[in-house]
Amino acid sequence: MRGAPVVEVKGLTKRFNRLTAVENVDFTARPGEILGLLGENGAGKTTTLRVLATVLAPTSGDVVVNGFSVARQAQQVRASIGFISSEAGLYDRLTARENVAYFGRLHGIPRPVLNDRIDALFDWLDLKDVADRRVGKFSKGMKQKVCIARAIIHDPPVLLLDEPTAGLDVTAIHAVDQFILRAKGEGRTIIFSSHVMSEVEKLCDRVAIIHRGSIIAGGTMDELKAKRERFEDVFLRLIGGRDQ
Repeated sequence: MRGAPVVEVKGLTKRFNRLTAVENVDFTARPGEILGLLGENGAGKTTTLRVLATVLAPTSGDVVVNGFSVARQAQQVRASIGFISSEAGLYDRLTARENVAYFGRLHGIPRPVLNDRIDALFDWLDLKDVADRRVGKFSKGMKQKVCIARAIIHDPPVLLLDEPTAGLDVTAIHAVDQFILRAKGEGRTIIFSSHVMSEVEKLCDRVAIIHRGSIIAGGTMDELKAKRERFEDVFLRLIGGRDQ
């Protein structure tokens, strides 16, 4: 993998009063790389991504995204990322086009450029026929496509994907997978959080396994698969060992 890290997580800790959600987490991700953040529900994946997205402030440690610190340069970090989760968070009364345009204007994209980008994205995502319909009646898969367009309308170098296929049908999952692979091919840095091992194994170049707020193992699939074990067995052995 070429290039310096675009995302650097350094000693990240996040506490909520007496609860430590994430503790001393370190990892990096480079251009054109998909890094999988794999862990059970409640392991700390979402908290980690929310700190990367500047939604939460770190208790200690730091995260540098595209050369900017989440603690000191949050605005520049937000301009460098696109965030997609399983929760659409769209404005149901607005059309698909209006939802994406609203976020484009927040990023200061000039209207002519914005309109061209929306047309291109909607053409690629097969949303042209529903562009001017309100999203409130869209299927979950169609809403996720709108979220994809919204997340990359400002052409960010980093994508944060928090369980992006949760609750989707097979066709919609395929569309999300194709988007992720296209983004990788464009040289974007992608951090993909999931508790589904088959998804991580299928898409990711490297994996960081998080358990009870800490990274307990990391590396490529080949590095994590000891003696030809199934990846599922490796994962269960690692988190099981931490519970003993």
